[in-house]
Amino acid sequence: MRSGWLECDIRFIPAHYQPASLIDLALGRGVNAHRLLQGTGLFHEDILTGHQRVSPQQFLLLIANVQQQMHADDTSFLLGQQWLPGHFGAASHALGHAVNLLEALERLVRLQPLLWPLLRLRLRVDEHHIWLEWGDSFGVGAQGVFLIEAGMAAVMGMSQWLSGQRLPWSFHLSHEQPRYTEQYWVHLGERLRFGSPLNQMCLPRDFLYKPWLGASATAGQVAEQEGLLMLSALPASQSLLDSLHDYLVAHVRRPLRLEGVAEAFDMSAATLKRKLHKHGTGFQQQLDRARSSVALELYQSRGYSSEDVADYLNFTDRANFRRSLRRWTGLLPSELQNWLMSGR
Repeated sequence: MRSGWLECDIRFIPAHYQPASLIDLALGRGVNAHRLLQGTGLFHEDILTGHQRVSPQQFLLLIANVQQQMHADDTSFLLGQQWLPGHFGAASHALGHAVNLLEALERLVRLQPLLWPLLRLRLRVDEHHIWLEWGDSFGVGAQGVFLIEAGMAAVMGMSQWLSGQRLPWSFHLSHEQPRYTEQYWVHLGERLRFGSPLNQMCLPRDFLYKPWLGASATAGQVAEQEGLLMLSALPASQSLLDSLHDYLVAHVRRPLRLEGVAEAFDMSAATLKRKLHKHGTGFQQQLDRARSSVALELYQSRGYSSEDVADYLNFTDRANFRRSLRRWTGLLPSELQNWLMSGR
């Protein structure tokens, strides 16, 4: 029976997929198996059956255990390099047989709950660039930086392996520069911008359509259809936070209040508030993230001025817009425009 949305306590992630890769990496580096699985409710023998499913909460606790037991700065990057295309059945085959970067990224976004279950991926192509934006699907909390590092390393590694060349990705990271920056240089390169408004990857669009040798278009299409069937077998096709984000982005020009959005999601305001709290977030935080995403698209891809962005978002009070933009992105309009210009 499919429910409305995937939530952080719903067991839908095959334990022998991404979690098993993490476990194998940790065990290979000498981590004690009992300590690794402590508190997760998982047992190694259950994972080996190929039938165990875990919730995002369990997966995040497993990641936290790995971080606590392994004091290696490259763990997230090495893990990411293993995760895409990965060994996750038809979904991974669909990525492996993509005929170009655009097809690979579109499949990655469509099959995201199977291939990258904890983070939201949104693809944008404008006149000059490809933008891949990363968001939080389940309230990843303290494990967010680890997952962003792994995710960006995964896409970087996948695109390099399938294209046969190291593509000149740029990386915008919302966290501050860590002490182990050399790991970013090794695994991602030097096009790094820490303290960014959003987590994004960027690449010149010229690389979108370059054919990838060795791909089978037919095999890729069949694998994608099989992957979509796997997706349809999940309790739901999208997380609550992802559905909420998409709704808020689609209606961002309207006045948005908790009560009205809850009604659109067929629940009471109290229920929506409770569900968001369970995911470590709140309505205003989600609304700010949606507005930040829209504002960055308007600045980056459409070349809007601050006045244009304010008008688009229906701000009549410019002082209010400046305060709001700073809350969403951490930057005033002039600071954000300078930040954008310095990255060109």
